[in-house]
Amino acid sequence: MSSGDLGVETRTTDTGSSVITARAAATFDPVGRSVATARAFVRDTLQGWGFPDIIDDAVVLTSELVTNAVVHAGTSAEVLCLRTDDGVRIEVADRYPEREIPLQQSAVSMGSPDREGGRGLQLCAALATRWGVDYTPTHKLVWFQLALPQRSVGTRTAGPALPTEVLPLAADGRVRVAVIQIDRTGSVSAWSEDAENLFGYVAEQVIGKPLTDFAAWPHTPGTSTGIAEALQLSRWEGSYGIRGANGRVTPVYASHLRVRDADGEPSTVCLLVRDHERAVLQTPLRGQTTAETGTLSEGNASDPFEVFIGSPAPDDLDGLLQRTVERARDMLDGDSAFLLLATDDETELEVRASTGLPSARQRFARVPVEVGPGRYGSARMPAVHEDLTVVPGAVPLLNGTGMRSVVTVPLKVEGRLTGSLGVAAEAPDRYSNEEALRLQFAADRIALAVESARLGELEKLRRGSLSFLVEASDLLAGTLDRDQTLALMAQMTVPTLATWCAVYTIADQSSEPYLSYVLHEDEERIDGLKALLSKIAPPDPVPTPGARVWAAPSEAAHQAALRTSMRSLGLGAPASVSSGIGTTLATAAAVAGETVVLPLVARNRVIGMLTLGKPADEHFRQEILELAEDLSRRAALALDNARLYSERMAISRSLQRSLLPPELPHIPGVEVEVIYRAAGEGNEVGGDFYDLFPIRDGAYGFAIGDVCGTGPEAAAVTGLARHALRLLAREGFGGPAVLERLNAAILDEGARSRFLTLLYGELWPQEDGSAVLKMVCAGHPLPLRLRQDGTVEPYAEPQPLLGVMEDLELYEQTMTLDPGDVLLCVTDGITERREGTRMLGDDGLADVLTTCTGLTAGAVAARIMRAVERFASDAPSDDMAILTMRVPGLHKD
Repeated sequence: MSSGDLGVETRTTDTGSSVITARAAATFDPVGRSVATARAFVRDTLQGWGFPDIIDDAVVLTSELVTNAVVHAGTSAEVLCLRTDDGVRIEVADRYPEREIPLQQSAVSMGSPDREGGRGLQLCAALATRWGVDYTPTHKLVWFQLALPQRSVGTRTAGPALPTEVLPLAADGRVRVAVIQIDRTGSVSAWSEDAENLFGYVAEQVIGKPLTDFAAWPHTPGTSTGIAEALQLSRWEGSYGIRGANGRVTPVYASHLRVRDADGEPSTVCLLVRDHERAVLQTPLRGQTTAETGTLSEGNASDPFEVFIGSPAPDDLDGLLQRTVERARDMLDGDSAFLLLATDDETELEVRASTGLPSARQRFARVPVEVGPGRYGSARMPAVHEDLTVVPGAVPLLNGTGMRSVVTVPLKVEGRLTGSLGVAAEAPDRYSNEEALRLQFAADRIALAVESARLGELEKLRRGSLSFLVEASDLLAGTLDRDQTLALMAQMTVPTLATWCAVYTIADQSSEPYLSYVLHEDEERIDGLKALLSKIAPPDPVPTPGARVWAAPSEAAHQAALRTSMRSLGLGAPASVSSGIGTTLATAAAVAGETVVLPLVARNRVIGMLTLGKPADEHFRQEILELAEDLSRRAALALDNARLYSERMAISRSLQRSLLPPELPHIPGVEVEVIYRAAGEGNEVGGDFYDLFPIRDGAYGFAIGDVCGTGPEAAAVTGLARHALRLLAREGFGGPAVLERLNAAILDEGARSRFLTLLYGELWPQEDGSAVLKMVCAGHPLPLRLRQDGTVEPYAEPQPLLGVMEDLELYEQTMTLDPGDVLLCVTDGITERREGTRMLGDDGLADVLTTCTGLTAGAVAARIMRAVERFASDAPSDDMAILTMRVPGLHKD
């Protein structure tokens, strides 16, 4: 919209008969979105002027005329709204002055309503009180005028005045309206004071008892509706009797309305009056005829949209559709009505609203648009079936409902099928082409509103779907654990997309699908559901994308419920557990609805199936299935990633465990403790390593080293070093010879080689309680000796590290650990522990060791590691290893 103005002026129209009291104008650019903007402009203007009754007609006409201007003519459109004392005039002008319509005196027909061209003018002729077209050399202006309905102030709708003689007569001076509320089981839950006066029961006598104990239902031949069925309908009116406390039956006229309480529990509110006072409750028939002529009275004629829907129209799609089917049923005096919306490809129709039918089980059920050959087999054309028993299956929705005659008409917008509306009756030969025309006219008036509401709902659903998929992707990407991924898949679908969910996984191409996870929105149903699914064959792992119906669970549930019912009647084997009857029936009801299977395909392989289910008599919406398909693709990739990660981690852990000593040997007279921490998630061995092994009788080798870097590459050098040390030491080589040969082996790795710092030594426990050590410290942090008096000192001399120079001249140092002494060996991950600019260092480590006097080797190692971890708040970035040896002497300290 490029410009607009709003003002009030007083001037006369072309006819001079009306005074303009307000005006609003706007110009819209020649783009497609301008049509919607123009509709909103007209709606807001008329709503602000207080004319809600004519908004819908004005919006429809404006939409057509602006579409002609900005889409077909390709020019800007100028919309002018004028308010007069007797109505509203709207003018739409464009800059395409070519004559597009015949002159008014011409006899040329304007064509079919299905034709694209000229339809806006046909709508003007059908809906407007007056209309016309004006031409100038530069403009073409189409205008229409809508008259305001004549209504009493403060009323929305009003029926005709009733003659005095037909007014209800109250025998006791007042009209009593009994209000009774019936819960979902059919029992009375509320009983008003007027009900007590009418029927003689006090509330305590009837609350909790079925209404059928008091209702005298008329058994009319040819009708199948009983009191129980009537209480399940969304709305019902009719006559029956109530057996009073004195035993007599009081004829009543009743109006039933189905409602839900704050918890969502359904119930029925019944309003009852004496039958001769039915005018108090009875809904007046539409299109009343005059007594004199038997024709429709002109004074009672009203807008077909308002007659059909009422004013104001519901804002939500479900409310609009439900009111549509109820008005359609009333308009044709039918027993039931239904409305179906077409899928995007127009191949199927989805049940969205019905009345007078067991609609709960039909909601979102799908039927094909083309159900048979010929004109009446397609939902694209109006159809009248005088007797469905002659052509069974002609209207699949009505199979088994007892309906005999039906009229259906299409809902179309711009020539495209958007839905189907039908009215049915229990008696045959109820409808003819005349009723089909009436219903088609009503359908044409409501089609645009329905399509607009449907698109609005679809837009909300798609926005919600996008948000749902984004959140689901984040959750699935946040874990690489297979079991957690399975749980997330199920929890995201239940209850958002389905009532229950089962995930089958396939280990490899030769494996059968395995039931891996089951979830139900009611936790008490999970065990029963899992047991039921375990007894039936899993669905076939078909890679075809999209959801496919799987009937096996509902069939198994039906058979289980049948067997349980027979046992409860004594017709089969007795149930082993009495509570099993209720459990089986509840489980059967939980899976007796529609069940669909979606393949989980990742990297061109079916790795599982996602199964979604509804409870008894429920179906999935097409939009929900499309959303579930998107989710299944993301879930399949996340599940396969978790599988690959688990396999990689299993292999990595297996290889890494092979680099660690299987267990520490027992050394007589020496306490030994090792603590090892590998940096990096999932690593058990990195660049740091340790070893302690027997060499020969009475001699033991020990080593602690650090390969440059971390991760698998460093672990490979770790394996080379540890195995070479054991082999060379047991061949009788001394410390320097062992390290020199290990240095050559590392250099032989070429580009894959990494330098290595290593402390290697040999230990001999002595009979006097001491221990003799021979050590070589090749570039490694020096070992520390803790004496019994608390002094700490380095216990070796530094020498060149390994993996850098070819010719090494190493030597070993011989030392003795006295009883009570502790030898502490660490890697640089301990001494280089940092917190900001601070580093623990050799001095910090020595300070901690001085506090360990009198502790065992295990306690010393634990205290050192605890101090290192507390030194900084961040997780360690380097591998860490601690090896402590303590000589307790001949007697324990």
